Amino acid sequence: MKVLVIGGGGREHALVWKLSRSPRVDKIFCAPGNAGIAEIAECLDIKADDIDSLLNFAKYEGIDLTVVGPEAPLTEGIVDVFVKEERRIFGPDKSGARLEGSKVFAKDFMLKYGLPTAEYKMFTSYLHAEEYIRLKGAPLVIKADGLAAGKGVFVCKTVDEAIDSLKVIMKEKAFGAAGSRVVVEQCLKGEEASFMILTDGKTVIPLATSQDHKTVFDGDKGPNTGGMGAYSPAPVITKKLHATIMKTVIDPLMKGLKRERINYRGVIYAGLMICDGKPFVLEFNCRFGDPEAQPLLMRLDSDLFDMLKATAEGKLENIQVSWKDDAAVCVVLASKGYPGDYEKGRVIKGLDEFTGKMNPVIFHAGTSMSKGKVVTSGGRVLSVTALGKDIMTARENAYDAIEKIHFQGMHYRKDIGDKAIKIE
Repeated sequence: MKVLVIGGGGREHALVWKLSRSPRVDKIFCAPGNAGIAEIAECLDIKADDIDSLLNFAKYEGIDLTVVGPEAPLTEGIVDVFVKEERRIFGPDKSGARLEGSKVFAKDFMLKYGLPTAEYKMFTSYLHAEEYIRLKGAPLVIKADGLAAGKGVFVCKTVDEAIDSLKVIMKEKAFGAAGSRVVVEQCLKGEEASFMILTDGKTVIPLATSQDHKTVFDGDKGPNTGGMGAYSPAPVITKKLHATIMKTVIDPLMKGLKRERINYRGVIYAGLMICDGKPFVLEFNCRFGDPEAQPLLMRLDSDLFDMLKATAEGKLENIQVSWKDDAAVCVVLASKGYPGDYEKGRVIKGLDEFTGKMNPVIFHAGTSMSKGKVVTSGGRVLSVTALGKDIMTARENAYDAIEKIHFQGMHYRKDIGDKAIKIE
């Protein structure tokens, strides 16, 4: 079987890595890929949002399954285009991808179908939003409506912070058209967790639990990023809470999708806040989390290709998913300045020591080749991911590996997994 993976980040490297271990997969292509992916797949000079070129390649090469990694092509309707041409593809269609593509749509959907979420209001007018913020008081969460690479959400402790964030989104247009509408939301206090399911519109398979670390600095300080690290499983989600999430979040979500005539096939990622033992939905994503995918796929015992193919074909009821007992921890190594401006082209040293190793695995994100050397080319550069008998051991294995890697300006959080260890 031939597989095409779309994207070029750490999530896509993890997908390619796991797919390459399937006995049913003969050849993997990745568009555009990165320096790490190029070691195990053929990388293509096609951008992830160049839908026409991707479709033409899939037709020409006779691709058996296309796997969409990032959210942008999904919200732009790549699945609709491929399905129309009878090409097998993993991911939700454009209507389903609105769960991530529009926070206003997602919040209205949750309200309509009774999913637990924070109180909110939507604004298209800066003046009206500012007036509401002053009236409501802090803390508040300000969200750009559209896609912003994980950076369009601002948790504001004061009214001044909230208004500054509003200016960034609506006046400075930092996220372009994605900020033409904003959601001003009640700030929930609790513990965050990531809860992902695989669904073909009929069958639902919960994936292993995980927890992301969104802010750039230790202690959950600083601006939001695409994610600075993750671990799995998430001890905060007990068996009892898992059952509650399925009952109060996933069941009404699936019923709502059915009533809206959205035949969702793919991953649904619920970003949750656990408040006093109860789950509240912060947001939905329409793809695997990044960096959550990295520890999840390290722990996955089942054949990923079979899982994704069955989802795309609407045959998920035939799939059984199993997981390693080991825990996994992923620590993201980022460029200095991320999530703001950062330099590129810094030579990465120490990677050779991990070639061919199964634990830890160094998943590439923002990397490329220059004069025969691996160099930085993005904000999030590498995802160092390790297994261990528990989160503490996996964490030690990941940080031990990081000591052997270096590039100028390398930044990473030192506290990934600390919360889980306290709960364990």
